[in-house]
Amino acid sequence: MLRNIVSLSVGQRSMGEGDRWDEVDVGTALKIVIRWLVLSWDPHGSLEGWQLPRFGMSIAALISLFRSMFTVIQALFRRLRPWFVGLCALTLGLAIALQSCNSQPPAEQYTERMEQEHQGDKPVATEVALTPPAQEVISKSVDYATVDGTVVTGFLAQPASAVNSGEALPAIIAIHEWWGLNDNIKAVAERLAGEGYSVLAVDFYGGAVAEKPDQAKQLMQGVMGQPAPAKENLLQAYDYLVDQLGATAVGSIGWCFGGAWSLNTGLFIPDELDALVIYYGRLETDERVLSPLITPVAGFFGGLDKGIPVADVKAFEATLTELGQSPEIYIYDDADHAFANPSGQRYNAAAAQDAWEKTTAFLEKHLKG
Repeated sequence: MLRNIVSLSVGQRSMGEGDRWDEVDVGTALKIVIRWLVLSWDPHGSLEGWQLPRFGMSIAALISLFRSMFTVIQALFRRLRPWFVGLCALTLGLAIALQSCNSQPPAEQYTERMEQEHQGDKPVATEVALTPPAQEVISKSVDYATVDGTVVTGFLAQPASAVNSGEALPAIIAIHEWWGLNDNIKAVAERLAGEGYSVLAVDFYGGAVAEKPDQAKQLMQGVMGQPAPAKENLLQAYDYLVDQLGATAVGSIGWCFGGAWSLNTGLFIPDELDALVIYYGRLETDERVLSPLITPVAGFFGGLDKGIPVADVKAFEATLTELGQSPEIYIYDDADHAFANPSGQRYNAAAAQDAWEKTTAFLEKHLKG
């Protein structure tokens, strides 16, 4: 220890053979080290600056010095530790408080953004819904699932020729926007069926449809707050198409709120789903979440969309690419959120038409090829 270097008298305190360094108070320890350093200064030496002490210094003494300095630091830390711990606790508490005040859970943030995007909107039919199918279609309501003891009724549309012949077709799960399973979604289901598919438009709202944005927000929040029934809904929809209709392949498509659930369908059953289409739905960008996804993906987004920012779209695309996917992602610079919705007043004719053509080509490639 330092007493092996030199015996120094500091004030009323002297380091003797019977002393223990860890019993020395911080002030005394610090004075001893400082005085040793002062004695080590040789202003007349051949070298400038700090020199070895004139009384000589062994390697052991040097090691002892550093140990002594370390002990001083330890002693200081012991004195300051309660203050340090308290400061850390206070900082953490403030951070948590600010986080709780200034942030919302992701699902709640999303619903708030959707409310802003649809402010003043109305579920009027757009050209996507008003355009008739390319061939005659037969449609009807069907009970396709039972979730938590409640029967779920959806809307099934098929080409009349397939219904009459009993031909098995590729199938599509169509997931409604935040307005619910209204007549416009049903019309689009018929239009998709006209392309040669059995299309099941599912219902997440138990038959309810919204006429105003605040109603749609409440319905959507109900699903997002308890997502397990929606997942079971989709799994049984898939089973219905395969087991009841003998679907040769199955894809999913969704708009806005439904676009997010179209992606979720691929995450729920990545080995079974053959294609998925997302229209400006909420995205995942975490590689750990997306890693199970092997289903081919097509996504359509608006460059002016503040609810689903372009940065999120590009991050989603980049993550899928890193995972070995080849997603087909399209961003329409002059289009806003809901630009191709079956219902609403944000319709962008040019972008919606181009997206429809790309959608049908994508589905044909992966469901009929």
